[in-house]
Amino acid sequence: MNDNVRGRYPPGMGRGRGGIGIGVGGMNANQNFQPRNFQQQQQQYVQREVMQNAYHQQQERQQQQQQQMHQQMQQQQQWLRRNQVGGTKESSVDEVDKMVQSEAIDRSSQDWKAKLKLPPPDSRYRTEDVTATKGNEFEDYFLKRELLMGIYEKGFERPSPIQEESIPIALTGSDILARAKNGTGKTAAFCIPALEKIDQDNNVIQVVILVPTRELALQTSQVCKELAKHLKIQVMVTTGGTSLRDDIMRLYQPVHLLVGTPGRILDLAKKGVCILKDCSMLIMDEADKLLSPEFQPSIEQLIRFLPSNRQILMYSATFPVTVKDFKDRYLQKPYVINLMDELTLKGITQYYAFVEERQKVHCLNTLFSKLQINQSIIFCNSVNRVELLAKKITELGYSCFYIHAKMLQDHRNRVFHDFRNGACRNLVCTDLFTRGIDIQAVNVVINFDFPKNSETYLHRVGRSGRFGHLGLAVNLITYEDRFNLYKIEQELGTEIKQIPPHIDQAIYCR
Repeated sequence: MNDNVRGRYPPGMGRGRGGIGIGVGGMNANQNFQPRNFQQQQQQYVQREVMQNAYHQQQERQQQQQQQMHQQMQQQQQWLRRNQVGGTKESSVDEVDKMVQSEAIDRSSQDWKAKLKLPPPDSRYRTEDVTATKGNEFEDYFLKRELLMGIYEKGFERPSPIQEESIPIALTGSDILARAKNGTGKTAAFCIPALEKIDQDNNVIQVVILVPTRELALQTSQVCKELAKHLKIQVMVTTGGTSLRDDIMRLYQPVHLLVGTPGRILDLAKKGVCILKDCSMLIMDEADKLLSPEFQPSIEQLIRFLPSNRQILMYSATFPVTVKDFKDRYLQKPYVINLMDELTLKGITQYYAFVEERQKVHCLNTLFSKLQINQSIIFCNSVNRVELLAKKITELGYSCFYIHAKMLQDHRNRVFHDFRNGACRNLVCTDLFTRGIDIQAVNVVINFDFPKNSETYLHRVGRSGRFGHLGLAVNLITYEDRFNLYKIEQELGTEIKQIPPHIDQAIYCR
């Protein structure tokens, strides 16, 4: 019997060595005996009891803390109600509620930066025109989070020198007269504070950005839209050469920020369609060009449609005497920024090639075969020469677009868009394309016809070497151009060297 019983149970269920196991009917031969498994279960049960008690105590403590916080909030609100007078009571309580809500939002979305869709970092070499900063970050300016998201997703990592100088001053409401080199980030320097100051719940035009050319208007409005992609800000662009009826229809919908050329905006304002009485900020990009005889009368008329307490921001690379006169008449205690210790960009190497007029096309062909061109812009001094040269370049077997002011606007827009997107390597143009046009891939500028003055030269060569990157400028000089070459060198304080037989790629391709 014992053998059978012992055989039915696994080892360890008996009492000691060879002791009697659990008998028939489930009675234990030794009432004091407890198997090892039972002791473990009992310990686990005790531990579970302790943990449950601790959990309940923690829950009670949390409830008490929440009740205390609620009581403190009620007391704070009551205190605010007692200490506020008239109509400010409710607003103060609302402010407290908003403060508490915003803190909760901040805690819940601290990883907002990790969720951004950032473009790949730009690893190209940069000159000190954009790297010599104070070390500020965009977050130091207390911008709206949605605007910061747009800034980082646009690929802006930290402010450039003109942005460091300009953004905080513009946010204070001061007028600004800013001078900085081409391609150092002037557009973002005024777009960022403009977007920050716009009240997106107020459906009126609050900011007007004036530019001298249609292409620059399209480009600037695109930058504004990209920066404001997470904001509910409506951006509109209006220029001559497009349908006036379409612009009028668009202005019946909400517009917060208007980008355009002076003539068209003035026309819409005179018609009573473009209402500017609530426009608190007027921005003039390429201000020296806007204050030329071609545009200045329109701008002065346009200012009369703005409120008296408007803020005016003026940006350019060159400031002739007309700018000083305008500043004295229309700007109130402007903050002057001058980042132009030298005029030409540090990253642009400048050469000249001494040629006869009939040798120019042959010389250009040689440059195409020897240079490492990502994209190039080739400047001529007249519309006819632009079209003739573009035809010659195409005959030589190189891809080439051309653009000038006498083309239809739709055609101009298509050429600008396609060249910007890399559909073609070379673009022949007039000085229409010298103002503010920002195409990062352009690393070579060729002056097929040498410009007549230093201002035009500066803006032309500034189409390469954008945002501190390297660039090359080659000037084809005839016997008649030699005096202009010397004069421009003197006025700009720069040296234009004779072109060597071999040009090292490292000086314009890093």
